[in-house]
Amino acid sequence: MKKHFLIKLWSIASGLIVLSIVTFFIHFIVTNGIDALSYEFITQKPKGTPLGTEGGIFPAIMGSIYFTLIAVAFASIMAFSTSIYLVFYCKGKRTKGLVRFVIGTIAGIPSIVLGLFGYSFFVVYLDFGISILTGGIVLGIMIFPYIEVRFEKSFLEVNRSMIEASYSLGISRLYTIFKIVLPICIKDLISAVSLASSFAIGATAPILFTGGVLYASVPKDILSPAMALPLHLYMLIGEGISFKNAYGTSLVLLIVLLLMNSFSLILSIRKEDD
Repeated sequence: MKKHFLIKLWSIASGLIVLSIVTFFIHFIVTNGIDALSYEFITQKPKGTPLGTEGGIFPAIMGSIYFTLIAVAFASIMAFSTSIYLVFYCKGKRTKGLVRFVIGTIAGIPSIVLGLFGYSFFVVYLDFGISILTGGIVLGIMIFPYIEVRFEKSFLEVNRSMIEASYSLGISRLYTIFKIVLPICIKDLISAVSLASSFAIGATAPILFTGGVLYASVPKDILSPAMALPLHLYMLIGEGISFKNAYGTSLVLLIVLLLMNSFSLILSIRKEDD
């Protein structure tokens, strides 16, 4: 009884410590960044000498959106195909083990190494150039393991008797997946993609060598380089250009992340209510 009480006490204390740290972090960013936040800061491009001391972050916001959309599209397609294969088609335990080993290995690769790989393979070897497409693909590789694991877990949680009943009626496996399994899992899948998006939009290293530049206008196509919020923040802090605008950029990025995570949380709650 005493052992259970100590475990419960430790769990509560750990939760309060984590909550306190997160609250302090958010309060610190909001307090320091609220003065820089304005309509002009959101809608204008960087200005001043050195660049970034004045103006806003609109090109960085748009660049981050483009990078994240390409990353999510690439990673989701790969993750969906892989998880469908592992759950519904793959019968060999060794094959499943090998695929999951590769996924786990990708998840453990440092993001800066992914950036170096993206530069060597996509930029130099395939001659994609420094572009949103290249940076988005590398970001997609980074978030692919997370999305795949969540997708696979969601598919495995579907009541197997429903799937077997569908098969017994002569319904094809593909039809069963798209008409029975996906409607059940759709909220989980969107939630996983939303969380992965927040992971991708805050990453700096994968786009540092592949698609991000310190200054660019709003990109016209995916073959152009672009600014990004974390890269712009890195420039402002690393070069000591403007701590005020750096905190403002951090606050914008924090708001975006909170919105994405809140959306994912709402979907999870609605799924439990259903």
